[in-house]
Amino acid sequence: MSDQSTNPTPSPAPPTPTGRPPKVSGRGRAAGPSSNSNSDSVDIPEFEPFGVVGPRGLPPLTEFLDIWDVDMMRRPDEINKKRHHTVLYNSENLIVRRGQEFEVKITFSRAYKPTDKIAVEFVIGSNPQYSKGTYIPVFPTKERQTIWEGRITNTTDNVVTMAITPAANCIVGKYHMYIAVSTPYGIRRTRRDKSRDLYILFNPWVADDAVFLDDEEEREECVMSEMGIIYHGAFDDVAERNWNYGQFNYGVLDACLYILDKSEMPITNRGDPIKVTRKASAMLNSRDDEGVLVGNWSGDYTYGVAPTSWTGSTDILLTFASSRMPVCYAQCWVYAAVFNTFLRCLGIPARVVTNFYSAHDNDGNLKTDIILDEEGRIDRNRTRDSIWNYHCWNECYMSRPDLPTGFGGWQVVDATPQETSDGMYRCGPASVQAIKHGQICYPFDAAFVFAEVNSDVVFYSRSNDGTMEPVKVNQTHVGRMVLTKAPGALTRRDITDQYKFPEGSNEERTVLVKAEEYGCKREKSSLPVADVDLVLPTLEISVGDDFELNVEFKNRSDERRTVDTYISGSIVYYTGVTSSEFLFRNPTVTVGPNKSVKETVVVESKNYMKKLVEQANLNFIVTGKVKETGQIVTAMKVVTLHNPKLTVEVSGPRKVNEEMMATVEFTNPFTFSLEGVFIRMEGPGVMLPKSKYYSLITAGSSLTWTEYFTPQRAGTTRLIASLDCPALRQVYGQVSVTIEP
Repeated sequence: MSDQSTNPTPSPAPPTPTGRPPKVSGRGRAAGPSSNSNSDSVDIPEFEPFGVVGPRGLPPLTEFLDIWDVDMMRRPDEINKKRHHTVLYNSENLIVRRGQEFEVKITFSRAYKPTDKIAVEFVIGSNPQYSKGTYIPVFPTKERQTIWEGRITNTTDNVVTMAITPAANCIVGKYHMYIAVSTPYGIRRTRRDKSRDLYILFNPWVADDAVFLDDEEEREECVMSEMGIIYHGAFDDVAERNWNYGQFNYGVLDACLYILDKSEMPITNRGDPIKVTRKASAMLNSRDDEGVLVGNWSGDYTYGVAPTSWTGSTDILLTFASSRMPVCYAQCWVYAAVFNTFLRCLGIPARVVTNFYSAHDNDGNLKTDIILDEEGRIDRNRTRDSIWNYHCWNECYMSRPDLPTGFGGWQVVDATPQETSDGMYRCGPASVQAIKHGQICYPFDAAFVFAEVNSDVVFYSRSNDGTMEPVKVNQTHVGRMVLTKAPGALTRRDITDQYKFPEGSNEERTVLVKAEEYGCKREKSSLPVADVDLVLPTLEISVGDDFELNVEFKNRSDERRTVDTYISGSIVYYTGVTSSEFLFRNPTVTVGPNKSVKETVVVESKNYMKKLVEQANLNFIVTGKVKETGQIVTAMKVVTLHNPKLTVEVSGPRKVNEEMMATVEFTNPFTFSLEGVFIRMEGPGVMLPKSKYYSLITAGSSLTWTEYFTPQRAGTTRLIASLDCPALRQVYGQVSVTIEP
């Protein structure tokens, strides 16, 4: 025997895997693959024998009932799409809503007899099972009914008209349909045919559906309207942004279903609007799941489209569905607008909501902290909290059987990635009623939304030894106004009272006490009210203008007051984050007893133009210390500079299927050139998204862009256009156009 060592030869360690880990299957954990993709399907056999087929095969089945043809009655002018409010969807397939009857015509090889055993079968997903609601046979006789109802409404010669009513809580998505006939030897059925695929959507017109909305005007706006108005700017200078939701455009419905497929949401959960909206609020952003939109607030959009450039949702959704990659870029209103398209497309009533002065509260309290030094001047290095000038989210309408009675109705959902919820960047659905009444313990994320509309702005004075004490609390600044588009009109609707009781009312105090019981902390200090008021004016200023800011000091005491004042002007993003300070003054103002004095500050455009960031917001903060009393006085004002407008005009016959012309005009009003200019234009029912690039528009020069288009349907609609470049964002124009049949 040899005297060799028995130690094995060491081998190199296996290479460390890089990149994403491989996808692990469910093998060993589940009996079969989970069904989580609507696009995956399984072909049902054309013949299913009742027993073992002998070596000689089956006898000819010619003497038994056979299916010759199936008419889905899927054209827009036929009864199904009209009854189900789906005529506007640009799709060859039948689209219906659950809980409501639709009809199909079946042509057999001979006249139908009551003794014939037939069924209409519906299949969704890759693993159809009756118990899961993914395989549903529908029978025509009362004696044999399933969760979907079926009945024969008419028989003429060999043609049978069968009416089918999907369950009001069935899975929403794309189904395959088969006609099955029982013979003595087995079941024969139609072969798979894409023209017989049908989409089943949520149904806000049917009382048994969880998304039922019993208000025709609201339903027409929040489900059927394609044109939206999204509000932005400042609460005392509100601006409008037109948006084409485009929920009926070709390919958009499939793109919305792909979003759910990409999220790997189980097919069986897709009938529950609570689960669908929560999953979608995560999937509309790309932060942790390669979702639809990449957020970008930096101002650098070199590798994508600037958020201010988009005019509608169609391009975004179709690009995501075709590329299978997140689309660049978005900010809050883009997330809300595309989410709105998703919800309306699937049949969930939805609207975009704007909250002016929206607190971003990430530590669970109800305070936004502003730090002042001992002299009363703002300490920008230590002030970390920000208040968004405005923030857009969505409301969707549904019942909430998971909550106590009374908390159904409008629910907040928000796809903008701010904070994680259950480990993912998503928010909602949170009951608006629960938010208003301080019941923030209820799912999902009610406490976060409550803080967005109810936070206090607390000013702290920081001494040299690092201690801080509150010197002023502003309880009315945050959640100043909540707006949405009024149904059936081009005006806005103030819905602040749906989120909160009037400031200072007994109900409001009760709600805040209730919220504190659930863990929200407020500033409790009882601070004396200063006897000097600071008032900043409401200003409407265009980009490039010089203007005066008049700061008014009102002395409500019977003694003279001297105020050491700090006036700061900063360029801010709409998120409230400061970009740079362009103005600073520190006057000492003396005010006589019961008098008022105005301190005028001249703001020159040369000081702010070079520093402007997109959306052109100037934030003025005035703080002061009253010498006689030591009290701190403060005032804040956001001034949104107004941009020049685009001119949009249309000409032509204004009739369906007859060519028309749209013209966009713009003049550069500045003393500098605009480089890298993109213009976009679109309009629901009349023009799909179009864009044009201009490398340079010199100072004072004009451009004219003409596009031809052919209206596809009659009615009143709008063409909207945007101009966008690094030096000038958020330039819009629109024109209303009425198309005759």
